[in-house]
Amino acid sequence: MPSVSDRPIKRSIRRNELREIVPLADSTIYEMEQRGEFPRRFALSPRCVVWDLAEVEAWLESRRTRPIPRAKHPDVAQRKFRPVKGQGRAQA
Repeated sequence: MPSVSDRPIKRSIRRNELREIVPLADSTIYEMEQRGEFPRRFALSPRCVVWDLAEVEAWLESRRTRPIPRAKHPDVAQRKFRPVKGQGRAQA
């Protein structure tokens, strides 16, 4: 399989088009890039970064085929501030 640098890039997309395709916050995309979980951006100029559209589409397809476990809800009964009142407790 050819590496990312060996493949010819057919089309690149800028941030505004990436936002239309991938509904994640910029900070989430950046963090995922740093962890290696999202295609890396590359610079066209000192002030312009783009993503390879084929890599982004492949990433989306892999997310469709592999289920992602949902995050667990926090146990609100363990909160220190504004604790949840139980059914048997009287309200103040």
